[in-house]
Parts: sequence; C-alpha cells; structure tokens
Amino acid sequence: MRGLHGKRVLITGGASGIGAATATRFLEEGSAVVVLDRDARAQQQIRHKLPNLTGTVDADVSDLKQVQTAFAEAVRLMSGVDVLINNAGISIRHNFLDITPEEWHKVIAVNLTGVFYVAQTAAKHMWERGSGAILQTASTNGVMGYPYYADYNATKAGVIELTRSMALELAPRVRVCAVAPGYVLTPMQRAEYTDEMLEEVNRKIPLHRHAKPEEIAALFAYLASDDAAFATGHVFTMDGGETAGGLASR
Repeated sequence: MRGLHGKRVLITGGASGIGAATATRFLEEGSAVVVLDRDARAQQQIRHKLPNLTGTVDADVSDLKQVQTAFAEAVRLMSGVDVLINNAGISIRHNFLDITPEEWHKVIAVNLTGVFYVAQTAAKHMWERGSGAILQTASTNGVMGYPYYADYNATKAGVIELTRSMALELAPRVRVCAVAPGYVLTPMQRAEYTDEMLEEVNRKIPLHRHAKPEEIAALFAYLASDDAAFATGHVFTMDGGETAGGLASR
C-alpha cells in the first residue's frame, strides 16, 4: 500500500484476533506499531510473536485516565500517532431476556464508551498535528439484526454513527472510517461457537466460510494508506456476501 512505510500506528485490542493480524500487516508494510491491550499475558505473547513491535501499552479502554496515559506512552514511543485502529471489543452470547444490567454496562463500556474515549483522545492529537486517520471496528451486527447479541449489536450500531459524525466534524484534517466484518474466525468467535454452529453459519455465507483475520487486516491497511486518501465517513463491509441478500440468503 502507498504511504504506510514509516506511519505510526496504534492498535487497540491488538494482542489477539483481528487486532494482532492488523499489527502483523502494518509491520509488513513498514509501519511502526504499538499495541494497546488490557491482557498482560496477551501482550507478552504478541511481543514474542512480533519482535519488531515498537511496544505495547496497557489500558482498559473503558477507563478514560488509563486511555489517556496509554496514548501518551504510545506518542512517546513513536513520537506521534498517525493512524488509530480502534478495535478493542467484547461480546457475550446470551438471550435478550437474560442480559443482566451488569453485562449490559460491561459491553457498552468497552464497545462504545471505550471506542469514544480512544477516538476522542487520538482525534485531539491528530487535529493539533493537522492530519491522521482513525479506523474503527464496527460489524455487520451494527446494520442487521442478529439474535443473542442485542447489547453487542447496539454498540456496533453506535460505532457506525459515531464514525460518520466524527468524519464530518474532523474533515479535512482527519479521515474517519469503519470496517464492518461479518463472521471472522477469531479466538473470541471460536470460544462462543461449537463446530456445528460454525458450519451452520458457513452454509448461509455465499463464500461458504468465515473471514480470516488477515483479510480484515488488509482492509484496514488499505483504508490507512494513501490509496484511500479520499475515503472518509463510510463503513466498509467485508462479510463474504452474507448481507447482500438479506433474509433471502439465510
């Protein structure tokens, strides 16, 4: 991709799944990368797996002070942040009627409030510098109805509208886009689905499989590059055609 060599990239939730694949891709493009994650063991593992990382920083994105401290450390390590991959998120699979207030608040705190905290912190830094790109992980769950994930779905719809609003206010200095993956075979997805459930999902996807994390990472790389210099304010879906046909494809 054009323009990624030397870019300074911060990836939240970057120690596993889509985040780790994205860190790998940006390193391959010659970018400097710092991973933000709250899992100390996962941080250690990603440092071992990717020795060329500039570093890792610890933070719970639902805590503004931790976010601000971690972002300042990322700036110190890389002398600035050009690209934010705002990716940290959690999900809990359960029936709508069984969601507890504690579970609701936990998912909202990480997936929406946390995205806002990191995005605003990065945007202030980029606005002062006069340029930057903020790319956020949304989901097809934010545009379609999916059972058993009401809280998660609500947060991803919020991320989409946050992205659009940010793009309007931060242009022309800072570009803001979202990536909306469909089903991706990540550790989080694997932990929630049996082999039978995975196969059932695969049958309804036109390409008959889950996405690989590396495929989502490639889209992030494109959107951060100079090749996507005119892309802002939009959500880019990568779902193997799942949502192309609506109910007719299920």
